[in-house]
Amino acid sequence: MRRVVRAAAYALLPAELVLVVCLAAGVRIPAAVVAGAEAAVVALMGAEALLYVRLRRRGAGHREAVRELVPEPVVRLVGHELRLMVSLVRWVARRPHGAGGAGARSFGHARDQAAYMYGFAFVCVVETVGMSYLLASWPVLHAVFLVLDVYTVLFVLGLHAASVTRPHVLDGDGLRVRQGAHVDLVVPLERIASVRYEPLFSHRKEEGVLNLAVASQTSVTIVLSEPVTAVRLLGAPYPVRLVRCHADDARGMVDALRRARTAPSPVPGPPG
Repeated sequence: MRRVVRAAAYALLPAELVLVVCLAAGVRIPAAVVAGAEAAVVALMGAEALLYVRLRRRGAGHREAVRELVPEPVVRLVGHELRLMVSLVRWVARRPHGAGGAGARSFGHARDQAAYMYGFAFVCVVETVGMSYLLASWPVLHAVFLVLDVYTVLFVLGLHAASVTRPHVLDGDGLRVRQGAHVDLVVPLERIASVRYEPLFSHRKEEGVLNLAVASQTSVTIVLSEPVTAVRLLGAPYPVRLVRCHADDARGMVDALRRARTAPSPVPGPPG
């Protein structure tokens, strides 16, 4: 039954999108077709809800049940959008994510991208005003594009907010390198072979190399003795042996990493 519901979702959702675009463009569609499409969507949602309840009764957790019903790429994309919106709230509240542990040091990396992100957001605002004026005579199109344009502005600000509120974090267990709301990789200290300050402004795509550029630049290069597994935006695993990232205080991050790698082991207590 899960396969049937998923196949129906793949067929109905694109059809529903086409129907919405046609209605927004003023195409006349028979009322029976619109009613049938809406009834099919309601039936699909009901089947999804029924399967969700059955999976929960069988002991599956909330996330497990959702992943069984929805393809992982869709779940990850929706999760990414939600993290961007939450980042806006954290940005306003000045509450960084995952940087408050005891003994942890955080290293921001969003300063050098702020100017062009604000510029991009301003361009989106201007485009929103322009489209609102041009489509004033078409109320349906005006409403659709207004929602899309406002969401685009929030999306752009959310991208920057995610970078601001998700700094790199160094603690006793390892280094947590991040980029926006889509990259979050923990590198154990014992797997760091070397670290150096290395400003780079061009990056070739290489196997086993993770480039986390900010404003097209990286400044910290971390060479690993053993690979760690990063996860791409849509969920594909990616083994990494070298990480290039950026930090506002790149030299300070390199020095802190070197000290953490060479910190003396605790002295063992007397035998019992």
